[in-house]
Amino acid sequence: MTDDLDALRAALKAAPAPDPQAKEQALRLAMENFDRLQGSLDPMRLHQDRPQGAGFLTKVRMMLKTLSSHPILTATTSAAALLLGVALVLPLTKAPLPLALPKPQTTVVSAAPVQPLEKTQSEVVPNLPTALPAPKPVLEKPLPPIGRVDAGAVAEKAPVPAPEQPGGAVADQAVPESAPVESFAIAPSAKLAAPAMRMAGAVADSAIASAPLPNTEAYANAPQNPVHVTTEEPVSTFSTDIDTAAYSVIRASLNAGQLPPAEAVRVEEMVNYFPYDLPQPKADAPFQPSVSVMQTPWNPNTRLVTIALQGRSVTERPPLNLVFLIDTSGSMEDANKLPLLKQSLALMLPKLQSQDRVAIVTYAGSAGEVLAPTPASDRTTILNALDNLAAGGSTAGAEGLTLAYQVADQMAEKGRISRVLLATDGDFNVGIDNPDDLKTFIAEKRNSGTYLSVLGFGRGNLDDATMQALAQNGNGTASYIDTLSEAQKVLGDQLTGALFSIANDVKIQVEWNPARVAEYRLIGYETRALRREDFNNDKVDAGDIGAGLQVTALYEVAAPGSPAIRNDALRYAPAPTLTGSTELGFLRLRYKEPGQTTSKLIETPITPDAPETPEAHFAAAIAGFGQLLEHSTYLGTWGYDQAIALATASKGTDPYGYRAEAVTLMRLAQSLSR
Repeated sequence: MTDDLDALRAALKAAPAPDPQAKEQALRLAMENFDRLQGSLDPMRLHQDRPQGAGFLTKVRMMLKTLSSHPILTATTSAAALLLGVALVLPLTKAPLPLALPKPQTTVVSAAPVQPLEKTQSEVVPNLPTALPAPKPVLEKPLPPIGRVDAGAVAEKAPVPAPEQPGGAVADQAVPESAPVESFAIAPSAKLAAPAMRMAGAVADSAIASAPLPNTEAYANAPQNPVHVTTEEPVSTFSTDIDTAAYSVIRASLNAGQLPPAEAVRVEEMVNYFPYDLPQPKADAPFQPSVSVMQTPWNPNTRLVTIALQGRSVTERPPLNLVFLIDTSGSMEDANKLPLLKQSLALMLPKLQSQDRVAIVTYAGSAGEVLAPTPASDRTTILNALDNLAAGGSTAGAEGLTLAYQVADQMAEKGRISRVLLATDGDFNVGIDNPDDLKTFIAEKRNSGTYLSVLGFGRGNLDDATMQALAQNGNGTASYIDTLSEAQKVLGDQLTGALFSIANDVKIQVEWNPARVAEYRLIGYETRALRREDFNNDKVDAGDIGAGLQVTALYEVAAPGSPAIRNDALRYAPAPTLTGSTELGFLRLRYKEPGQTTSKLIETPITPDAPETPEAHFAAAIAGFGQLLEHSTYLGTWGYDQAIALATASKGTDPYGYRAEAVTLMRLAQSLSR
């Protein structure tokens, strides 16, 4: 060791006098190479952009100006040693390092992996340590303009390690607006957490996608029917209703973990959702009425009168002209809207007969005919037309309706039934958007012989009010499709009843006997109420009954002197005259044969000994369920436990599982209500 030091001292004493020009050049090159090797390649922190006057090299230059000749000689020797070290490292880069390095280019590296070295580090320089830093990447592509970053795009193109929150959760990263769209790729040896970054991008995208949209749903409903005093208002009149949309909407809400809004509940549509075992019509009558009287489940001091109509089943029907009017606006892009709509209509095709014909009209920003009238047997052509539909644009609903009726008029032939089948989320925001104007428009088309039915899809902007206005004035039905199972029920099992009417403008009127019924209330049918004089007016539109379908209505009645009476007797009103009749009331029905303008009348008394049936018990359980959902004040302490017990006890054979599903929904509602 002493010999080496002596040799070094001798060499230093023999060294020539320093050349100021050479010294300055050597220092400049050494400092530039040092700055190049130690600086950052991050384009957001380039060393050329450092503040002038306070940088590292500036301080070094100021220091050198104050040094004496001996320290300068030492610095020169150090610079020479640094250059020697750089020269030894250069073979590792497989490219010569120029003395004056160019300015870093504002480019990004591709994702190609770094090529392995031909020789190991120990083979090139045996005395160097074997673990040297990986060489910095060579820049290849120019940087795009700096701006706001798409986090997902960054994660895909240049993954970087994603920090984690405690417990392994990916931390939410705030990307600065000045960050580049792409980043630098690093050699595979860096062991990047690319999947974690992709997950971070997915989490961000999911958070954006799941942001709640404004709820613009609108429902057609009215306040619950009040209790009427028989001596003041002995007559109750309403139109029949075989729609079932409200029940499906309620089911969709409960299955989504939410109680439905009270205004979405229409008790009659819940009751009429289920098939009942009722007496079949006699002879050629279009339907058969039946009556049941029982103690009210939620009030032992009142009685529940159930009135049911069973429509006549048919084995043969006339051929159909069907125009599918399909909403393809931007609001229909969700999976439970247009995609489910396509699947639902595909389920319907096998139920059609070969002589039936199908046309397809769509509407979004504008309306168009995408399938000319085609035999229902040509399923391939119809399915291809459905598959090609895509959502986008606004909602020109009125224009679509106009075109659909024009196509139906072109298809019209004697002996064929024409019907427009509208499939939509009900969002009519372009064209006729007022329900009253729509009623007038649809009523005019109805009189020409083309009826309209509505299929609702999706939630969030469901315009139930418009759908009800269309269906009621189009002599059709309104259904809500939330699952393929519901599509099978509506468009498969009940297709004939939904499209082929056996009785039009069916009206129900009950005159209650004040000697036997002091008070009464109709449960549901608030939107179907008619004036007393409307019953005999054949110009007043009412509901239709399809082949094989049913209508059920329930009245809760209180006898004179019952503790359940809610109204005090009037001071000046005459006392009811007791007659010898034991009838509770008298039922009248009016209907028109399809295509006729004059109605027919059916009459039957309502007696207190009308048989109590399990079917009436189940209808009562569903009516109670509906009243619980709409927060009725008429149920007292009766609640979900009692509704579940009653529905379970009267479930019957239940071949399709509809009633078992209802019990499940009651249990869900009970849990959510807590």
